[in-house]
Amino acid sequence: MTGVDQYIKPDVPPSGPGCVECEESGNWWLHLRRCTFCGHIGCCDDSLNTHATKHVHATGHQVICSYEPDEVWFWDYATETMFDGPTLHAPHSHPRSQTVPGPKERVPSDWQRLLGA
Repeated sequence: MTGVDQYIKPDVPPSGPGCVECEESGNWWLHLRRCTFCGHIGCCDDSLNTHATKHVHATGHQVICSYEPDEVWFWDYATETMFDGPTLHAPHSHPRSQTVPGPKERVPSDWQRLLGA
């Protein structure tokens, strides 16, 4: 394998419907990203905790993809480029019933202020 192919394992399922670390801490997120190597689900860089990027830096798994419904894109942190990738193990996004930001019961009323929006 060469290039980004070594960082994409299509048969690995996602770790769950939400950010692993936010779920553990009872926190919330804006959007979700999926590690294409190990399936780790982390919150995006627009979220308070940026767990997807922290996962990349901690593991060296340099490719992620969107874990949002109807979004199909991949991102290579090493080259800072977006690209089209293969079909990964289902599910391809969090449940459509999950709110954005989410999960609804943990999102503070002033979430936009907290994100600087």
